[in-house]
Amino acid sequence: MKIEQAHINQIRQQFAELQSKEDLAKLLSDAKNMLYGEKCKPVQLKSLTYYANPKLCKKRYQTFTIKKKSGADRTINAPIKGLKSILRSLNFALQCVNDPHEAATGFVIGKSIVDNAKKHVGHHYVLNIDLKDFFHSFDRKWVKYGFSYEPFNLSGSKEKEELAFLLASLCTHPFEIDGKEKTVLPQGSPTSPTLTNILCKKLDRRLTGLANRFGATYSRYADDITFSSQHNIYTDEAFNNELKRIIEEDQKLIINPKKTRLQKAGYRQEATGLIVNDKVNVHSRYVKQIRMWLYYWEKYGYEKAEQIFKRDYLTDKGHVKKPNACLVNVLDGKLEFLKMVKGIEDGTYKGLKERFDFLNGMKVKKENEKIDLENVVNTILNKGLIEGINLYDRYKKS
Repeated sequence: MKIEQAHINQIRQQFAELQSKEDLAKLLSDAKNMLYGEKCKPVQLKSLTYYANPKLCKKRYQTFTIKKKSGADRTINAPIKGLKSILRSLNFALQCVNDPHEAATGFVIGKSIVDNAKKHVGHHYVLNIDLKDFFHSFDRKWVKYGFSYEPFNLSGSKEKEELAFLLASLCTHPFEIDGKEKTVLPQGSPTSPTLTNILCKKLDRRLTGLANRFGATYSRYADDITFSSQHNIYTDEAFNNELKRIIEEDQKLIINPKKTRLQKAGYRQEATGLIVNDKVNVHSRYVKQIRMWLYYWEKYGYEKAEQIFKRDYLTDKGHVKKPNACLVNVLDGKLEFLKMVKGIEDGTYKGLKERFDFLNGMKVKKENEKIDLENVVNTILNKGLIEGINLYDRYKKS
């Protein structure tokens, strides 16, 4: 269902009028219907209270690991089906109510990594900072605090305080971290990125202020912080001390020194994985890979190209991607991303898209012809030769 301003206004109004848990269940049911475009099974109050209590629902999350490019493990905590449905509806409601800081570009409706990268194009210096254990830095108390103040305002009465605690309990989970149990935002929950945008508003305001003082530009995409400037302010002790004070002392977050890097003009500069030296662009390897796979398809045909693709793709991306990925779907997705970054009128994108559309059209035609011939054979076997010949003639004319 297409989300319109009227839907957003309705959710905002309902959130502003929340007085009870029954009101919350109704709001989440309405949000669920808006998301999926049909009359869905309503969210039950008993489900909210059940999933909000980890002592009742002991297996709220499934934990697994995926490989990072570095070879290290990344732990993902995925909510079980019933909780995931509630959290998706809640996440939509949170995004309707909250207006994130303009510096926040990650997990914001209408924004992408391209919007983040555009802020840093053409600057002589680009500084990338990664925040360590980002989601696990926000505990249930901090999340409840976020619901107590604007724009949610769930405070001032016992009922509203209970709602803030219920929501905070739904969105957090107890994990063992460094030998201690902590109830924090899970990495893998639908609501975690949106909540960090809400809870990082003060961080974004203060780092924006710091950037303005030193003539720099600041943006944040989840745990990925970027500063850029025309002058090298990053050796300035005053800048570095204030940066560390705001992030680590004031906001109690942790800078990961292993992933902090300063990129100078004349060398490749990146922001959220995109090139920002002169314009927002993908890595040259990204385009070369698309060209290579299209070439294999043109030279060897789809089946042989698919075999080569699977071998190379799993070697390169097997640590994070599905092993059953197919060439046509991956190429289609890569071209959509290229269009988002370069624009629909970009010559490189248009040329690659034309080659892909031609090859895919031929593939579909060949598959249809194969199906037609199978139908002819089945008709001959079941109804006789004359019926089969007549069916084949109709296929040829069509």
